[in-house]
Amino acid sequence: MKVPTPPPALDGLITGLPPERVYELLTQQLTPELRYRHWSTLRFVRPPEGMTSVEWWLTTKMARSTNLRPLPLLTSLGRPIQVAVPDAGQEMLHHIDQQAAGTIKGSRHLADGTDSDRYIVSSLMEEAITSSLLEGAATTHKQAKELLRSGRPARTRGEFMVRNNYDAMQLVRENRAHPLTPGLVLRLHETITHDTLDDPSGAGRLQRPDEERVVVATHEGAILHQPPPADQLVDRLDQLCAFANGEEVGFFMHPVVRAVLVHYWLAHDHPFVDGNGRTARALFYWAMLHRGYWLAEYLSISSLLYKAPAKYARAFLYVSTDDYDATYFVLNQLEIICRSIDALHDYLDKKVRQLSEADIRIRATVNLNHRQRALLGHALRHPRFGYTFASHAASHGVVYQSGRTDLLGLEEKGLLTSHKVGKRYVFIAVSDLDHRLAELS
Repeated sequence: MKVPTPPPALDGLITGLPPERVYELLTQQLTPELRYRHWSTLRFVRPPEGMTSVEWWLTTKMARSTNLRPLPLLTSLGRPIQVAVPDAGQEMLHHIDQQAAGTIKGSRHLADGTDSDRYIVSSLMEEAITSSLLEGAATTHKQAKELLRSGRPARTRGEFMVRNNYDAMQLVRENRAHPLTPGLVLRLHETITHDTLDDPSGAGRLQRPDEERVVVATHEGAILHQPPPADQLVDRLDQLCAFANGEEVGFFMHPVVRAVLVHYWLAHDHPFVDGNGRTARALFYWAMLHRGYWLAEYLSISSLLYKAPAKYARAFLYVSTDDYDATYFVLNQLEIICRSIDALHDYLDKKVRQLSEADIRIRATVNLNHRQRALLGHALRHPRFGYTFASHAASHGVVYQSGRTDLLGLEEKGLLTSHKVGKRYVFIAVSDLDHRLAELS
């Protein structure tokens, strides 16, 4: 990753042109930006008719300046970080408001609680795994999922990163209704970095002034981001928490934009010896859930960031190379959130189709009575649900012996498996129930 080419200084552009040309440029009616391009990419795009690339950049910057608003987040040199929400961002925010705070197509299984726990666990696992892989965890997606599903102890640093991230996401869920405090941020960091640091004392604490400050650099040693000095970190963390909890900033700030900026703020300050990215993403989830965006529990932003890590890093670097305009990062993250929501739509649509196809297979399976078919339909939607002879008989208003015959018959066909709990046998669906039904039908 290289540092993006910094834009030419605006003052220099203005003084380098005749006053009448500057006036002419600034009074032109240009088509609004469809993409919030940084100078490093805009300079390679053909400018509007009658303009040079430099003149196009000048008019673009002047148009943006009217919408930029300063944030309480300052750089280490005391410059305010700014943000705007152009039309493209407003459109994405509208989409997120409709989907993540209301209801979504195909979300009946989420909203009514029938499958919500299973979906939440699956989503938390996905976020824990991909957030760790994004930070270089030495494990595979398959191995990490096996670790979390089996519940076995972590053995390697990569496995500890995955396990820790999962625990941190659970901690976020538990504290979503509570205000963000420095203590909670430190607790999250301690959870995320448990047994993964070369110096264990770095877990759950800010870097100290007597320590060498952690910087973001390339493999060749070029510094990409220089965070503020360690002696500012305590005050800056207090300010971050106030901002995350809804501190007034002098203008309306959309809650999702605030959540994204909480993510950026922690990443910008880079207050920990390691685990800054993972902690920043955990705080984003806290901010979304705290403001009522319930669907965030089912999204994994890291799974998309992992597929395009350079784009994520580039959006961060665009901010520091263009007058600390955080709009680049905000737009990047809003796009990620929208894509995550769309991916969830696709997943739910796929599951609905699978369940419909499975219902057809159940009806096509010979030698099953209506009670057995009803139980299998229920089992497809509640994979870990347990059935007993008595519960099945009571559900269908038949005698105990009929309930026993039904369950044993399904077990004999390889559709259920049983284990003993006390004096009772409990039956659950086999893990590949849909596949077994396809074979039988």
